[in-house]
Amino acid sequence: MRLGVIDVGSNTVHLLVVDAHRGAQPIPAFSHKRELRLSEHTTSSGDIAREGIAALVGFVEECKTIAEDQGAEQLLAFATSAIREAPNGEGVLKTVHDKTGIHLQVLSGEQESSLTFLAVRRWFGWSSGRLIVIDIGGGSLELANGQDEVPDAAISLPLGAGRLTRTLQGDPPAAEDLRAMRKQVRTEIARSMRDLTRFGRPDHVVGTSKTIRSLARLCGAAPKDEGPYVERTLERADLTKLVPRLAKMTAAERAGLPGVSASRSAQMLAGAVVIEGTMELLDVPALTLCPWALREGVILRRLDAMDGWDAAE
Repeated sequence: MRLGVIDVGSNTVHLLVVDAHRGAQPIPAFSHKRELRLSEHTTSSGDIAREGIAALVGFVEECKTIAEDQGAEQLLAFATSAIREAPNGEGVLKTVHDKTGIHLQVLSGEQESSLTFLAVRRWFGWSSGRLIVIDIGGGSLELANGQDEVPDAAISLPLGAGRLTRTLQGDPPAAEDLRAMRKQVRTEIARSMRDLTRFGRPDHVVGTSKTIRSLARLCGAAPKDEGPYVERTLERADLTKLVPRLAKMTAAERAGLPGVSASRSAQMLAGAVVIEGTMELLDVPALTLCPWALREGVILRRLDAMDGWDAAE
């Protein structure tokens, strides 16, 4: 069957159309995305502003039309931290449904973490043993640890690259602001270390997200055009050298680096600080990268169920 998935994130709304059936690898057929940056279109109370809602409604309707044009039999749609945390999130969901007919399902942070873990487990298989999975988005950091397809621990922390970037002043940011952010990041992650690691040391530590892939590219990993099956890693020693380099650069200068888009260049420093801190507190020398993440986890869960979709199950 051909499935369409609309992923409403803090930075980007992404439509992915895949050809898939139960027991098979989902094959991407079409991709369409736009950076709406919903987490930045907010009022002083934290509500998603009218212009953000209007942009979301318009793009969801566009994705619906494109999915139909691409022959998608079903269209799944989910949202993460930007709508989950907005006081008017329920109203946003109702507006989207009323105007487009699309029901956006809001995933909790734990569900995000668990579904991403499922995708990574399926990609690497049982031979990878106990996994720890690290995933960073615009609004949150997800961590999971498990031996099976359902993780023993699934944790979400408010340490997204976009969220933290908004706490930094200046371009490049002031050293004292960066130091304060670094302390906040490590304090938050350290509080969760026991819950994450008490089930045992991992055999394999995996990173998955656009930010982690960009950081790995900056540290020498193969570029995207070499395909998804090339082994890519992010070494902690290389990342530790990269962080101070990024801290001295403006966002425009970072945008000139390989694998860094202009739209994400401002967030690269905060993302690097979070991932370096996570790796150090876990005492892991390197991450193996996985090309699958939350969207693929949602697709796999749907294919497993087949008789009805509920990403929160």
